Amino acid sequence: MTEPEAFLRRLFDAAVAAADPALIVPPALPEPPRGRTVVVGAGKASAAMARAVDAAWPADAPLSGLVVTRYGHGCPAGRIEIVEASHPVPDAAGAAAADRILALAQGLGPDDLLLCLVSGGGSALLSKPAGDIPREDKQALTKALLQSGAAIDEMNCVRKHVSAVKGGRLAQAAGGARVLALVISDVAGDDPSVIASGPTVPDPTTRHEAQAILRRYGIAVPASIAAWLDREEAETPKPGDPAFESVETRVIGRPLASLLAARDAALAAGVTPLVLGDVIEGEAKEVAKVFAGMALSCRDHGMPVAPPCVLLSGGELTVTHGGEGRGGPNAEFVLAMAAALEGAAGIHMLACDTDGIDGSEDNAGALAGPGTPAAARAAGVAAADHLARHDSYGFFQALGALVTTGPTLTNVNDFRAVLVLPPDA
Repeated sequence: MTEPEAFLRRLFDAAVAAADPALIVPPALPEPPRGRTVVVGAGKASAAMARAVDAAWPADAPLSGLVVTRYGHGCPAGRIEIVEASHPVPDAAGAAAADRILALAQGLGPDDLLLCLVSGGGSALLSKPAGDIPREDKQALTKALLQSGAAIDEMNCVRKHVSAVKGGRLAQAAGGARVLALVISDVAGDDPSVIASGPTVPDPTTRHEAQAILRRYGIAVPASIAAWLDREEAETPKPGDPAFESVETRVIGRPLASLLAARDAALAAGVTPLVLGDVIEGEAKEVAKVFAGMALSCRDHGMPVAPPCVLLSGGELTVTHGGEGRGGPNAEFVLAMAAALEGAAGIHMLACDTDGIDGSEDNAGALAGPGTPAAARAAGVAAADHLARHDSYGFFQALGALVTTGPTLTNVNDFRAVLVLPPDA
């Protein structure tokens, strides 16, 4: 194979294309109701989902609504208004959008349909604080959670219990109207109660679990949040609550489907794929060491699969730090793996977020291979130094090895591909 980096990019492109809302939303749409159809939603894919709804919905059927997406992820959606807000730390625009979405849900009757478009990123974008919690306190909590190393389900457990709209409260606001949620998953296991903190589904977690998570990670929350979590009204609606009797949730996009699309692209190129699953989580630099060992085993011993092969995986990795450095978990994974391999022949890797944004930077991820150490020396950068400072962005920027796609308008979590060739290839 003469162009391993181009091959890895093609696999990533195939994974993203499999989650295109224009492809997966229309088949999931219901017949128009007797009354109105109001579309609401939140997430990095929500604008593209709304565009797909508007294009597929009958021209003579009532359709209106509002969805909120991340800055730069918007697109025209016809009869549905698109609002942009901040991610991953919520801002006033997200809070205002959440207010309007709640009002739309509360104005529906039994002949109407509330069509909810939910995707990853919705936790930050649908950000109306519960009770009397100031927005600034919720912002501080979000920043602390992002830096703590907590898993996404742990972060969302906390966020649900300090929200006026997540954790099933959006469905609760709809009263007796029919609610249909179309969900694109960005989490391991595709649990709708975790995706965007589950605005339309019962919440199996409790406020006491949220308090335990904060203690586990040593997060000192503002007094307003601590006081709110001590109150009974901080509890979210649970399974069996009558608020969910007219609610249906359909997961229409899954990380595994994207991995399988990449698998098919690898097979078409004559490379043996090994799909390791979409539930791999953990600290990015530690997971990278495991993948480095697995790649060397494939190259040197043909186990668990012989080269040419590609190891494919998904699942959200984390980076625990104190706010220093630049770069998300995908670029850090690639940097840590490159550091562990030290230029081992025949092994190339790519890790990218399928939404096109790795963490809070402007890249989707990064690429590395056997030539990375020499390129680093020529550029005057050291992998170990940048890894210690969690500055994967700066490292790969110096090498010209960032993968930059811009917003893809979908989101099915992280994508990792490790290509293993014979050492003399």
